[in-house]
Amino acid sequence: METEVAEVNLCFTFGVIADIQYADTENGFNYSRTRERYYRNSLHLLRSALREWNEEVITPRFILQLGDIIDGCNSQLKSSDHALQVVINEFAKSPSPVHHIWGNHEFYNFNREQLLNSALNSKHLGNGKLFDNGDSSIQSDLDPDDPNDPEAFYGYHFSPFPKFRFILTDTYDLSVLGRKKDSKKHRYSLQKLKSNNRNENLNSPKGLYGLNSRFLAFNGGFSQEQMEWLNKILTFSDNNQEKVTVIGHLPVHPDSTDQICVAWNYDEILSVLHAHTSVVCFIAGHNHDGGYYLDDHGIHHLTLEGVIETPPESHAFGTIRVYEDRMILKGRGRIPERVLHFDKHK
Repeated sequence: METEVAEVNLCFTFGVIADIQYADTENGFNYSRTRERYYRNSLHLLRSALREWNEEVITPRFILQLGDIIDGCNSQLKSSDHALQVVINEFAKSPSPVHHIWGNHEFYNFNREQLLNSALNSKHLGNGKLFDNGDSSIQSDLDPDDPNDPEAFYGYHFSPFPKFRFILTDTYDLSVLGRKKDSKKHRYSLQKLKSNNRNENLNSPKGLYGLNSRFLAFNGGFSQEQMEWLNKILTFSDNNQEKVTVIGHLPVHPDSTDQICVAWNYDEILSVLHAHTSVVCFIAGHNHDGGYYLDDHGIHHLTLEGVIETPPESHAFGTIRVYEDRMILKGRGRIPERVLHFDKHK
């Protein structure tokens, strides 16, 4: 009986999967050589996830692919385009539209212009305009991924169900990856990185402790322009009493991840999120061990376990069931089940 009531109250479901990092090569290890990486098997785990999503009684409204879809080693293997096509061919079997986030491994393989012209640009699935209560169209912002603007970021939002909104963000907007070296954001990012990390290898955390260990080249951050864009959308959502989930490759709360994996300017983006009553969740990847934290503003920070370090006999994906007052993560394999209640006082 409880199950029947839950089904009646269910608004929609969606799928989540992170850090597939496929490559047609032998198994390897992570940077610290403490975890095995199953490059070929990640494709089998993706197929298994898609098969289960296809078989679910309630078809997921959409799938979130949280970044690092292929591994950076494909660049050395000269197989970036082929590897991406192999994975995209699998996602073509999805029962639902797939929204793609860009992570550091996307930028090891492609520059921004290439990504904008690839299957990983899913912005066509977004809502370009917002509508206020007077039903007059207002532009949420200038197009953030204008291909003619070398400083543009990749981001969009969509509403799969009344009073719910999802916002995809670009956590490598400020980064030494993917941008032309003569761009303002690349120069700023390199300066910021070198002022906080004195190592010759900017991916090395040697001599960096605690939260300072986040200043590594495989991380990045949010520009002021992107935070202003996000602020505008969240203000609209506040005024319209929406529940918003924000998505990015990098986690933005230090307690939801290993501190080495958090966004450079996590404190600034948290200030934006905390200023809005509409935000209920931030979903990220990047840290293959996953993580979770409920912050003091009632925002759930969910970091999804990565496919790439998942043994062949296990799984790493989930389906999130969304209700008016909560979301329930039905994890498979390494991903635990979680109940994320929406703060009634927000």
